Amino acid sequence: MTLKDRRVLVIGGGSGIGRGVAEGAVREGAKVVIASRDAKKIAAAAKDIGATSDVIDVRDEKDVARFFQEHGAFDHIAFTAGDWQGFTPGALADLDLAKAAERMITRFWGAVAVAKHGATLLPPGGSFTITNGMLARRPRKGLPIVTAGACAVEGLALGLAVDLAPVRVNCVCPGLIETEMWNMFPEGYRDTLTAAAGKQLVPHLGQPAEAAEAYLTCMRNSFLTGQVICVEGGIALAG
Repeated sequence: MTLKDRRVLVIGGGSGIGRGVAEGAVREGAKVVIASRDAKKIAAAAKDIGATSDVIDVRDEKDVARFFQEHGAFDHIAFTAGDWQGFTPGALADLDLAKAAERMITRFWGAVAVAKHGATLLPPGGSFTITNGMLARRPRKGLPIVTAGACAVEGLALGLAVDLAPVRVNCVCPGLIETEMWNMFPEGYRDTLTAAAGKQLVPHLGQPAEAAEAYLTCMRNSFLTGQVICVEGGIALAG
């Protein structure tokens, strides 16, 4: 199965893995819409790869509803949006509970809003693919709340797969992928992660296109649903 002439929405597709998903879908002949809060970024990305773009703020359910009322149904939706604030490790005693709760707004509740207003419009066999990371399977010291959020996202994917069937729902968990977000981390923490990547079974940082292929597979494979797919260079087996 190919994506030729399919309507594909990539939320968070202005850069990084999301842009890689959009580029791959365009190459296969899909009609791709890139959406995020950053109108300038997604317009530039859409122009570069031959897609179209529109603004959506997944933190605002009314705006999510407005978006799908205007655009109608898609064949596939990839949700790659996420906030990175508060990702670096810290002591539990110093945790700001209000800021910690905000981490769930985009990646979890944003995905719920898109499921409610967008995935429910997908045709039988269409797909909704959400994004997580590896912390649900490989927790790191100093990140218990981020780990808990990751577990929630995986649970959401499995629950939605049952609830929305025959629409297919999967979750992709990229490992250490070198995107524009990499520079948001403090230098010392980047060095720690780069060193960890060097100990993987595939000993280098992943690239957006490598992670993007998992999302494209979730769209193409009409027998794939309720799965959590880790694209992580073998870090979970490296010890």
